Amino acid sequence: MEVMDGRKAKGIKDKIGNDASPIDITGSKYVRGKKILGELTQTPQPDMLSGYSAFAPTIDTFLKEHLFADIFERDILSYVQRELVTISVLAGIGKAEPMLKSHLIICLNVGLTQEQLQQYVEVLKTTLAKEEAQSAQTVLNGILQDYQSK
Repeated sequence: MEVMDGRKAKGIKDKIGNDASPIDITGSKYVRGKKILGELTQTPQPDMLSGYSAFAPTIDTFLKEHLFADIFERDILSYVQRELVTISVLAGIGKAEPMLKSHLIICLNVGLTQEQLQQYVEVLKTTLAKEEAQSAQTVLNGILQDYQSK
């Protein structure tokens, strides 16, 4: 709000973005979120929880209902835009390589090319601390190596 007030005081008139379109709230948010996660990962989501989901089912529910149903289901940002924001945050906080890897793969699944991801990581190198930027590059290198060997 302070930034917006400061811009307004300087005579800058920012265009207010659109509100999100209403979403279909019929049906289970968990099921809707699970479907969206399946689209993003290009992997059917299992009915039986495993890994972190089995260890912390509340987190699984929160991620599917809030992140994927409440947020990803909205139309303000595309999946590509949301994923670019996500990898920026994950790279910036550091020490989140498994999640960074998952979201870089999702970027490929939603239509970004290997070249575009490399260019994006180059941009991150200009904005992140050296260690976090190098970590993002290392994770991307591993993903691209896997894709090139397929």
